[in-house]
Formats: sequence, structure tokens, C-alpha cells
Amino acid sequence: MWKKTFGLLLSLALCLTLVSSPVAGPQQTAAAAPSFAKGADISWVPGMEAQGYKWKDKNGVQRDILDILKTDYGINSVRIRVWVNPSNDYGNGYMTVDRAATLAKRAKDKGFSVMLTLHYSDSWADPGKQTKPAAWAGYTFQQLMDAVYNWTRYVMTSMQAKGVTPDWVQIGNETNDGMLWNDGRASTNMKNYAWLVNSGHNAVKSVSSSTKTIVHIANGYDNALFVWNIGGLISNGANFDIIGMSLYPTASDWSTKVNQTISNANNLISRYNKPIIITEIGMDYNQPAAAKSFIADIKTKIRNLSGGKGQGVFYWEPQATPSYNGGYSKGAWQADMKPTIAMEGFLN
Repeated sequence: MWKKTFGLLLSLALCLTLVSSPVAGPQQTAAAAPSFAKGADISWVPGMEAQGYKWKDKNGVQRDILDILKTDYGINSVRIRVWVNPSNDYGNGYMTVDRAATLAKRAKDKGFSVMLTLHYSDSWADPGKQTKPAAWAGYTFQQLMDAVYNWTRYVMTSMQAKGVTPDWVQIGNETNDGMLWNDGRASTNMKNYAWLVNSGHNAVKSVSSSTKTIVHIANGYDNALFVWNIGGLISNGANFDIIGMSLYPTASDWSTKVNQTISNANNLISRYNKPIIITEIGMDYNQPAAAKSFIADIKTKIRNLSGGKGQGVFYWEPQATPSYNGGYSKGAWQADMKPTIAMEGFLN
């Protein structure tokens, strides 16, 4: 029995060493991120442009969507998702590493800071699905950790080759119940989830020690979920820099949901002393006045979090037109390709 126990402990120690010891490689430093990020996820932009979409400003003048976001609404940061081996479907795939790096370079050249959200999947990863990339489906857990590390480094070095060092990188997307199911499902193996987070975190830091890593959970108002998830990660040795949140309220409950989210954020700061960033918000495009008020309110309250720990707010795909991609209607542009007033909430 002692020999078996010793052997198991030795194996676990070896795995932990492999996860926590990044391979030496070129280091690059991210440019200073804004003191407060006013952001937009722009991941649909390349696919929409390939389909012929052309955006107009509120005066009806056709311009580059990135210029409109920056100049007209004060957006200083962009968020870009990356999938492992996506399809060429414009709405549900398309964002390969190369396309993401090209978009990041375009954004950086216009003066934006860059956040990457790494979906460790070939398509959407969210609270209801965290499907392994097809190429990783048969991997052992050690191979899975290695794949996360190596692919994350590949994304980072691909960005670096374009002259981009991301300011932030999400290790997974809306990992309410972990990632890379079933191996990294938090409700069945929190330690595996923590070690996968470490694999991604260590890979990011091996390329850029100044880039901040994020663990991103949906339902920012749900304190019990965050304490279980973030607390579980930390108690199992996970390393990451920032807690990320999503929030998608309605026109009727946004004020309550914002206050609950701020209460949750302050509680998490007191427990874990980590900064908070809202990496996704959205509201129905046909409620633009409520959306504007919601954006202004959450932006102000996140900026004023205790200890200056609030780092920013990102709107998810504001450039989406009504019912884009078969039904998404939480963008901030209309069918006539002119914006609603929603994004004006960022203007103070």
C-alpha cells in the first residue's frame, strides 16, 4: 500500500511540475493597458466583412467599424476570440489563429489594447458546452494539459509574429463548470480544471510575463457560483490574474442585476484580492435607451469598485445587426447599418 501511495504521489508531483514549469522562450512585454478598458468584442467583424457588411456612423457616413467604435464612442480596447480548428462558417467558426492575429494587428495599429478569449474548442465554449477540440478528443489528461500549453503558446507567438502582445488573455470562456469536458469539468474534478487553467496561464506568461490572465464566468450577479468556482480554483492551486464576468440583463431588470454584480465583485475582491473585469455585456438592440443607461451605470460602478480593482467593461459584438447569425439581437447596430444610441453609454 505504501509503495502504491508513494508512486501515486510521485506521479502527481511530476504532473504538477510539468504544468507549472513553462518552456523557456522569447519574452515580450505588453504595452500598458488602459487604466480602465472601454471595450468591444469584434470577433464577427472579419466574417461580416467577408459577407459584404459595411457599417455607417450615426450620420449615415460609411466608415471602418473600428474607427467608429474608437472615435465616436471612446472604445479603447477590443476582445477577439480564438478557436482551435474552427469551420469556415462566418458566424460559428472562421476565427482561426491566423485570422485572429490579423484582426489583432489591425486593432493594435489603430491604438486599441487587445484581449484574447481562448475557446479551447473548435466552436462555442460556454456554460452549457465545453467540447474538446476534435483533435484532442482521445488525449490522456497529461496530453490534454500539454495541448493546452502548446496551443496557447502557439496563439501567443502567432500574435507576437504580427507585432501584437495581448494585454489580457482569457483561459477559457464562461467556464462556469470548468473546461474541456469531461476531464476538466469542475463539478466532477476541480483539480483537473485548476491544472488546465495553470497550463494556459503558464503558456501565456512564458511568452509575455506582463500579459494578464483571466478566468471568465457567466452570470456576474451569482455570488454562490463565483465563490464555488473561483474559490475552488484557488484552493486547488490555480494561478490567474483577473476574474472576468458576463452580464446580459433585460431592459426591466438591468438595474437590479448591475447592483447584484457589483455586490458580488466587491465580495470577491475581499475574499481573493483579485481585480474584476466585465468581459461581456449586452442587451436587446430594440431597447437602446435602456442599453445606454445600463452601459453607463455598470461602467461607472465597475470603475469605482473597492480598492480600484475594477478594470473595464466590454460590450459583446456591438457591430452585430438585428438577428445576425440566425438570431443574435443584442448588438448595437440597426438593419440600415447605422448605430443605435446604446454605445453612447461609454461616453463619460
